[in-house]
Amino acid sequence: MNEKELEVLQQYDIDVKSTRKVRGAVLCETKQGLFLLKEMRSSEKQIPALYEIHLHLKKQGYENVDMIQKNKEDAFWSISEDETKYTLKKWFYGKECDNKKESDIMQGVQNLALLHRILSKPPGVEVKKKEDLEQEFFRHNRELKKVRTFIRDKVGKGEFELFFLKHFDAMYNWAVCASERLQRCDYESLKMQSDQKKTLVHGDYNYHNVLLTPTGIATTNFEHLYEGIQIADFYYFLRKTMEKNQWDVRLGHKMIECYNRILPFSPAELEYLSVCIAYPEKFWKVTNSYYRSRKSWISAKSLEKLELAVKQTEEKKYFLETLFSFHL
Repeated sequence: MNEKELEVLQQYDIDVKSTRKVRGAVLCETKQGLFLLKEMRSSEKQIPALYEIHLHLKKQGYENVDMIQKNKEDAFWSISEDETKYTLKKWFYGKECDNKKESDIMQGVQNLALLHRILSKPPGVEVKKKEDLEQEFFRHNRELKKVRTFIRDKVGKGEFELFFLKHFDAMYNWAVCASERLQRCDYESLKMQSDQKKTLVHGDYNYHNVLLTPTGIATTNFEHLYEGIQIADFYYFLRKTMEKNQWDVRLGHKMIECYNRILPFSPAELEYLSVCIAYPEKFWKVTNSYYRSRKSWISAKSLEKLELAVKQTEEKKYFLETLFSFHL
């Protein structure tokens, strides 16, 4: 730990025994328990809201959240000598959910359903809303076409550009199909229900943020939280898991059934889930990254990601047909 971080820790009422570097943070073993010191990435406005939401969860019996700790001055963050802002969060002894291990995955799904039961906006707390999904799909589709135009006109196309053009029509067809299906499903009623219940979405529910501890599962890193349709969390966790498991239909079905036993899906929610799965998000993401990068040199890794996005779309096709009767 460097001198700057040590200076920040001295601003808290804790007795530090040892520290060690972890991914983008410092893990602190103290007499008061385990804490994580991290450079502040959230807005100053967001942190008090997250604190109130964590309090709201704890009052309802959901104890294992990485609650921000106030410092000796009763502030939510501390400032180092060079004006860098840090937060100190409660942390947990345990391991990340293994997205190749079925028992871990099911615990993660069960935890998400239980969290969704109580994850709503407390009175007086302001939480951002995410871009409407119809608008998001429209924007992504427009960006895909913009990249195709750019690549078609480019002189001296490389492997990435040639592969993109070869598969563009098929992938764009998936994007249009998902967009049209969203317009036909009961998306408006889902938004209305979400608004009425003030439901919150974790926004980054993946295996890194689900910790299996001796006292149960802990859910961490709520910084991407927003007000919206909670099935978005399940979709994200399902997609990230399926990408690591070749869109295994049996495993996907078990995940859906596990969540459904705790929080039953409505027909509209299942349709919404299938639409989210169908949209070629990874293809768009790799393409968008390419367009925003230096195009004079494209890494082999970018081509690998593009090839994988196309391959996984074929795997998704069988998954959607089998579990949702979703046909392109």
